[in-house]
Amino acid sequence: MHLNPGCPGDDLPHMKILIVRFSSIGDIVLTTPVIRCLKTQTGCELHYLTFRRFSEVLEHNPYIDKLITIERSIREVILQLKNNRYDLIVDLHHNIRTLGLRIGLRRPFVTFRKLNFRKYLLVNFRIDIMPDIHIVYRYMAAVKRLGVAYDGAGLDYFTGLENHDITEKLPENFRDGYIAIVIGGRYTTKIYPPELLSRVISMLNQQILLMGGAEDHERGEAVKSETSSGIVFNACGLFSINESAALISNAGIVITNDTGLMHIAAAFRKPVVSIWGNTVPSLGMYPFMPEDIAHYSIIIEMNDVPCRPCSKLGFAKCPRKHFNCMLKIEPKLVAQYANELLSLND
Repeated sequence: MHLNPGCPGDDLPHMKILIVRFSSIGDIVLTTPVIRCLKTQTGCELHYLTFRRFSEVLEHNPYIDKLITIERSIREVILQLKNNRYDLIVDLHHNIRTLGLRIGLRRPFVTFRKLNFRKYLLVNFRIDIMPDIHIVYRYMAAVKRLGVAYDGAGLDYFTGLENHDITEKLPENFRDGYIAIVIGGRYTTKIYPPELLSRVISMLNQQILLMGGAEDHERGEAVKSETSSGIVFNACGLFSINESAALISNAGIVITNDTGLMHIAAAFRKPVVSIWGNTVPSLGMYPFMPEDIAHYSIIIEMNDVPCRPCSKLGFAKCPRKHFNCMLKIEPKLVAQYANELLSLND
């Protein structure tokens, strides 16, 4: 059968649905409520299409029946996708690439509002007419016509690992607990400076696990060199995505920049202190928590820096050359909020 997306019927359990989101780690994690709610509320056969380099994020998700990946081009799998004869495509990327996919497959589809013009006004003119709604709810609106509604259960992440499998890879003095600090970010203007982070660590009475990719290892060593011996372990680049997620799940709290591991921390319902530089939470991608633990998420940003936000993504360096959006965030404030969240776990 072929679905008219406006007319859900009795055949929903027999539907074959393709969700499309190509990148990146955090954006894919933010689609997990759609995955879960589609599967549990319709019983459909659910496939997911993404880039191979991000497949680890979803490979253990029990709500996905088939994970399809591409290296670079949709052409790699287009025949397979055509042969699958999907009843519906749920386009959660909504760009030129997915437009081409939809045209090529000629199947019914639903998508979400990207609000690009509103983002343009906010970033370029500081005119904020963004709706006060998280992107998860905008994703969920795409499947509303199927009678699917958000279930309130937050984000999901499944590592496929047992906790002891990953903690045994840490120094022995970290196995009884630590604070995870995510020090990386795709763009420099989203990264809290190492010299300030070292001062934060000096005010935390905990073991500190520094997290990020291989490109963040040198930054981690700079932070470590400014702290007391044995307190900080630089894990940047030493673990896979799923291993890093497991380490996040074992942390007491997480201090993080606006990056993918921030959303993974939210998926594990970890208390999160998120530090925001040139991007702003009002773009709709702040840590997404179930309502009963929303107080676990503390956002730190400099609202009195008039040039924020200067981008919806970020830059290699501050375009105004002062970087006040990060440099004005006092380490004492970050440490204060971190210690407050630690007290919630005692």
